[in-house]
Amino acid sequence: MPVRVVDTATPSSQPSSGQDANAGHPPPPSCSLLSAGRCFAGTQNVSSLQKDEAWKVNVRINGCDLEQGYLCGTMEALNVPLADTPVVTFWEGEIVDAKNYTFFTGKWEASPEDDIRHWSKFPSFTPLLSQIETDGGKSLDLSNYAYIFMRWKEQYFVNVGVDCGLTIAGFYYVCFSCSDGSISGFYYDPNSSPFQKLELKCTNEKNSGFTFSSYELQ
Repeated sequence: MPVRVVDTATPSSQPSSGQDANAGHPPPPSCSLLSAGRCFAGTQNVSSLQKDEAWKVNVRINGCDLEQGYLCGTMEALNVPLADTPVVTFWEGEIVDAKNYTFFTGKWEASPEDDIRHWSKFPSFTPLLSQIETDGGKSLDLSNYAYIFMRWKEQYFVNVGVDCGLTIAGFYYVCFSCSDGSISGFYYDPNSSPFQKLELKCTNEKNSGFTFSSYELQ
């Protein structure tokens, strides 16, 4: 949720993100660290050409369905300069599994070139690149891979108005490590500073889903 630069138009229609891919692929590996109620903490780098800046960030997973390639949660940004209170957003995620979703976004103003450029920021993506260039990754079996790739799209502000000075027009390319629960991500929005990096560690705290601090989700 970077600082708003300009008002964004409604995203143009893009090719399919892969929901019609082959249905025979198994889901990504089941991972106890990627489950409802799991909490993460870290930072998002929002530096621009004018200054270096990073916000503390807390994330909680509220729901996760690996079979459908879906998860959702909340993100809380602390020490945001333009806000008098921590800013909380609700997000929904797509799990790249070559069945429900592929590595190609097909929406949110992201072109295939944008996708490859952002996924390639993750070292764990490199071994998959040649197959993705061949058939879009539809033949990949990610069920035993040590990393889970996702897209997180913030849907709405939970505790502040849309005039808070921040934008949720973009989305995150996310890589999750099944071994230690660490999360790396890069925010994409054509109207924001490029490659804003999200870095999170699992706090080993696990609470019931669908709650976040004292805020009520609508």
